[in-house]
Amino acid sequence: MKITGNVWKFGDDVDTDLIIPARYLNTSDPKELAKHCMEDADSGFAGKVAEGDIIVADKNFGCGSSREHAPIAIKAAGLSCVIAKSFARIFYRNAFNMGLPILECEDAGIFKTGDRFSVDFDTGEIIHIGTGKTYKTKAIPAFMQELVRSGGLMKHIEKRIKNSA
Repeated sequence: MKITGNVWKFGDDVDTDLIIPARYLNTSDPKELAKHCMEDADSGFAGKVAEGDIIVADKNFGCGSSREHAPIAIKAAGLSCVIAKSFARIFYRNAFNMGLPILECEDAGIFKTGDRFSVDFDTGEIIHIGTGKTYKTKAIPAFMQELVRSGGLMKHIEKRIKNSA
């Protein structure tokens, strides 16, 4: 799995309320959630982000309450993945359960909004398109990539049940 996109950079401790404010949790419609993704950090974010773009953050991305709405909003907004120095464990699990690929990268702190990167989930390589510099991170395990390709855990299970019938 490979993607290319522009970076939207955020700092430390981006919590789930910043990703999708609690006032919008009365819906689980991905399109509606996408409209409000990161709006308290950048009110025009949803209108500026392009299909395939990448959120990059520093440490502890996705901390706060456990809600599947956060990775759903990110994915539905068209973002292809999230790269951070570290993730809150519950967000990490929710992201893959919802089919959103994420990568931990120690070098994430030096990435800037507007940088363009290519990401190879098989090798864990992140390449800065402008400079050609390569950053190495752990590859996403094959099973987790399968969850992402299926669209998340529930769709993966449905697909397996259908294929075994």
